[in-house]
Amino acid sequence: LKKSGYAPVNIDATIIAARPKISPHIATMKAALAASTGLPADAIGVKATTNEDVDELGRGLAIAAHAVALIQKD
Repeated sequence: LKKSGYAPVNIDATIIAARPKISPHIATMKAALAASTGLPADAIGVKATTNEDVDELGRGLAIAAHAVALIQKD
């Protein structure tokens, strides 16, 4: 992003997993994302959900993540 003249503003991420439980790790994930992006931790949202026993995600056989980052021109 820097090479192209952009910078991140915030990040919103959702992790879809039946197991392991993600909530005990959210603070650590936010801190790692903050360190790697240079954003303050309060500009990063990480949440977790399950897939309600539907497909591999819901049965705990897979994990998925969706993330959106807002960027702005420097």
